Amino acid sequence: MSYTKNEKLSFYNGIASTASTNMVNGYIPLFAISVLGATNTQMGLITSLPSIIGMLAVIPGAILLNRVQSKKNFAALSTLATRFLFMLILFIPFLSQTHAAWILVILIALLNFPGSLSNLSWQSMIGDLIPSERRGNFFSSRNRYNTIAALAVTFLSGFFLNLFDKNDAYPYQILIILGFIFAIFEVWYLFKHKEDSTKKENNEQASEHSKKFSMEVFSYKPYVMFLICALLFNFAAQMGWSIFSIYHIKEANATAMWFSLFSVTNQLAQIISIKWWANAADRWGNTMVLFVAAAGMATAPVLTILSANLIYLTLINLWIGLFVSGTNLLLFNQLLKATPDADRTNYIANYTFLLAIVGFIAPQTGVYLLNLLGMNHAMTIVSAARFIAAFSFLFVAIKINKRQSVEAIQLP
Repeated sequence: MSYTKNEKLSFYNGIASTASTNMVNGYIPLFAISVLGATNTQMGLITSLPSIIGMLAVIPGAILLNRVQSKKNFAALSTLATRFLFMLILFIPFLSQTHAAWILVILIALLNFPGSLSNLSWQSMIGDLIPSERRGNFFSSRNRYNTIAALAVTFLSGFFLNLFDKNDAYPYQILIILGFIFAIFEVWYLFKHKEDSTKKENNEQASEHSKKFSMEVFSYKPYVMFLICALLFNFAAQMGWSIFSIYHIKEANATAMWFSLFSVTNQLAQIISIKWWANAADRWGNTMVLFVAAAGMATAPVLTILSANLIYLTLINLWIGLFVSGTNLLLFNQLLKATPDADRTNYIANYTFLLAIVGFIAPQTGVYLLNLLGMNHAMTIVSAARFIAAFSFLFVAIKINKRQSVEAIQLP
């Protein structure tokens, strides 16, 4: 199969990005607790504060992105700034133990400012560069390569960390340095993308009125329908983030090696299933298949609490991964499908802004339910919320199919 130059560069960029972020990101909780002695409060802030900082970045980021000459350059520079701030974690273990954990909290939050700009600009850029008819195939292939890279990097990182004492900062520092080296390649491949100057000029003319952040996007019905479903799903999904970690650590007593196995099996399932989701979306429609993927993810919390056996939990992560690949692929495809080309930046910016609010509230809601009702009831509520969100996608799919049927009947 032949690919355009931009698609190949995006594959290379994705692999480098995955390697850069997966070397340490999954082990930040272990680093914070075992090396820096972070408290539960600090761990909660590590999860929630980045969403608030990201929310503050979205509106000025969208305004700036509408004014820049090159989305590619904007994406590359904001990505470099994000990876540079992450590299500063390297120096935190040299600080006083009293302040080290708080510095990590602040740094993790701050790097999400350029991180949000990077994500926003990349989504807008790639939506311009990849034609709609190629997106399903392109994103399924890119996600598959990224997941393979994530699997390899996670396994090797976990194996490397287990060679050292869990309280030793040295192995984390080595991984941070290696991650920054991969980040240089990530940015380099971004810079090598070729923007379509003709399309860029057309988009500039079509969206001249939107040089400022606009709320008019909420009058576009396909986008509003997607927004309601996506925010509901993300709220339900993110309610469980902190609870899952607490369950694995406190109920199942999982070690770093088991965390690595959870992640590797999850990623392996994503590799196996990603192509199927892309083909299924082409055959039955993106929204209908998104319902199936979201419903599958809804089973995760109730299945998890059935046993604290680590082998069982590893198999559950394999099961969850089958649906994670579908939701990641189909949600992004649906976002691009629900946003017009001419003013895509503002649509994505509004979505990212609201998603940041959800990202702050949802984990706190999950922890509140855990403290109020206990682990089993909290997990059950999370599953119920996810099922409701999944059925919202089904409702939209049925409504779209009904509208298309009516339009087909009315044709002469």
